[in-house]
Amino acid sequence: MDRQLALEIARVTEAGALASASWIGRGDKNGADFAATSAIREMFDSVPVDGTVVIGEGEMDEAPMLYIGEKVGNLNGPKVDVAVDPLEGTEVVANGLNNGMSVIAIAEKGNLLHAPDMYMQKLAVGPALAGHVNLDDPIELTLEKAAQKLGKSVQELTVMILKRDRHSEMIQALRNSGVRIKLLDHGDVAGALVTAIPECGVDLYVGSGGAPEGVLAAAALRCVGGEMQGRLMVQDEAQRARCIKMGIQDPERLLGMQELVGSGDIIFAATGITNSDLLNGVRHLPGNRVETHSVIMRANTGTVRYIKSVHNLPVKLRYAAGMN
Repeated sequence: MDRQLALEIARVTEAGALASASWIGRGDKNGADFAATSAIREMFDSVPVDGTVVIGEGEMDEAPMLYIGEKVGNLNGPKVDVAVDPLEGTEVVANGLNNGMSVIAIAEKGNLLHAPDMYMQKLAVGPALAGHVNLDDPIELTLEKAAQKLGKSVQELTVMILKRDRHSEMIQALRNSGVRIKLLDHGDVAGALVTAIPECGVDLYVGSGGAPEGVLAAAALRCVGGEMQGRLMVQDEAQRARCIKMGIQDPERLLGMQELVGSGDIIFAATGITNSDLLNGVRHLPGNRVETHSVIMRANTGTVRYIKSVHNLPVKLRYAAGMN
């Protein structure tokens, strides 16, 4: 994939963040999500790729835009898989909380797992721990392995986990071990990704969350040498049938990086909507200007770029109207 696609994809996530920012704190998660989805779908028309959505807003009969199987891009570029979450954290933005982002990953066609909308057990780590821990180990053993590899005591580790009732036993086990815990209210993608960003100070991400978000996080971690392991949490025969329909013949198997995101090139971009450990949120400035903060990553080079952009809204809106 052409490296210039990275900036093109960031422009798309910027559009999603800008569109949903006006919905921050208004208590309407559907309105915020629709605004982000509409803006991303429209902006994607200008991107030089022949893309197919493999992770999006749902099936064709569930979502009018960015549905699984939808073609995106101007169709004059490389064939790519597209994983998109226009608004990672709908409740976050609706309630004005942290960790709202607009997120996209594109990969060479056939590389991204077609993950069904269900829960996935997850273990995410940065480059230093990649290949040295296992999702199937008890959490106590995982902590011991991580501490030994990092040259720390267990008590010096920092573990991030979603604050959910289903995690009560794991949280208690973490507390019994003495590790530092960062409880995350929302933001599954950011929670996994920060393990690979040293400045964020998180060593492991554990627990369960959405499977589509797991693939997005794995795409980002591939770009920086981190690792995600996952296992789908099949609840009934209907979910099992859905997995098989989407090409996952053994839904209970351990999914490593190869199964989640393949081995080809990946471009990952995210733009903050509300503040997080990783990105600043959209900030309104005097004179009808708006500031966005984005991160762009590419697997082939391992490059991570942070982009701070200031948008002149009246000019931007006139330009966007002229593109239609």
